Amino acid sequence: MSSHQTAQTMKPATAAKKLGVYLEATPAEFQEGVVSRAELNALQTAPPEWLQELRRNGPHPRPVVAAKLGVSIAGLARGGVSDALTTEQIEALKTENPEWLRRERATQAEVRKEEVRIKEKQAEQAAKRS
Repeated sequence: MSSHQTAQTMKPATAAKKLGVYLEATPAEFQEGVVSRAELNALQTAPPEWLQELRRNGPHPRPVVAAKLGVSIAGLARGGVSDALTTEQIEALKTENPEWLRRERATQAEVRKEEVRIKEKQAEQAAKRS
């Protein structure tokens, strides 16, 4: 074991995930290198123009698309959405409001209600115990 400290690095895919961007849309130098913790922090604190543009207009990765549409990632898959979408495509889907999107949003709303109910029940049980 050596006593010197090495910089913690991550693969570009991990960094893109943490930044909430679609890896394939990032610049080549980002995709081909490794990202240190300090570089990631710098990107989050003072995002360069390319990162601001990706966050604003996409293409967005599935977790971001799902969040913007108010559905789960599995709901996206059930709706046939498997690719990254741009902000414009997401807005078009919202405007179109297809049956699968309405159904998945309703499902997501039910899941959230159930999560709140469970959390309240657990809090109630914890209060009874103390």
